[in-house]
Amino acid sequence: MEKVIVEVGSTVTKVDLYDEIDIKRIKDKTILFKKHYQEKQALDKEDVYLLIDLIKEVKQNYRDIYVCGTSIFRKLNDEERKEFLDIFKRETGCEFHIIVEEEENHLTVEGATRFVHDKVCVMIGGGGSTEIAIYEDKIIEEANTSIGVIDVVNAFPDLAEDIASTSLEEVMAYIKERLKLPKLKADTLILAGGGHEKFARESGITYESNKVYQDNQAPIMMDIDTRRKDTKQYFEEISLDKIRENSNDPAWWDATRAMCAFALVVAEAIEAKVIIPTDISMTYGIVENIDKVNKL
Repeated sequence: MEKVIVEVGSTVTKVDLYDEIDIKRIKDKTILFKKHYQEKQALDKEDVYLLIDLIKEVKQNYRDIYVCGTSIFRKLNDEERKEFLDIFKRETGCEFHIIVEEEENHLTVEGATRFVHDKVCVMIGGGGSTEIAIYEDKIIEEANTSIGVIDVVNAFPDLAEDIASTSLEEVMAYIKERLKLPKLKADTLILAGGGHEKFARESGITYESNKVYQDNQAPIMMDIDTRRKDTKQYFEEISLDKIRENSNDPAWWDATRAMCAFALVVAEAIEAKVIIPTDISMTYGIVENIDKVNKL
């Protein structure tokens, strides 16, 4: 039986279809929940109804839908949470599950490491939080921080402009001061949480086939020196406006320079030799643990 998993993040909402065999991304939509919450100190009603309209659209084609939210929804006070959950249930007929930080990390790592047999690091980058895990048959170290790409773009608004005026080094230094980093090392950094493979394929950076392990959801990789060189070029030379012109979700690209800086900070901290960008989110972990997740 088909099941749709909708993961609502601080910036990007991901819609995945699970057919009991594999998972396919059928839609993603940029809804700037965290950015607008910071500006208004409340959930933006327009954002809420963009989400509601998206769920109604999904319900036209699918009946079994599981909706969950992460970072920004964990920050709501009791009154805000109740108001949002009541409106969402009334308008969509669906429950909205708020996933705690530790569980978000575990569910995503489970999906990202399904075919991994060596020690790796998984970074789950989002708009309002960053979760990092060192994995070797199980999670052996975690480092979670309530800072994400929207926080960095707010600090350096030029990162969303055509060409950034702030240097990569300055942005990385800002992140290093605020991000909890693991003490253990790993040769491989897996980027998860959504959009990393999409970024690699559409931004023009260099990649090759994944030679570390085989996973249809993680088909590409790049060595750390190539990623560092390409990231510097992405800050200094690549036109975001040209990329956005050809995108069906141009606002999504605003935070990509910030995310690139996060990836390099973590890669350098763990002394990674290879980066594997994926679009893997919590979905794999959710479908494997749906009874447990429903109780969160």
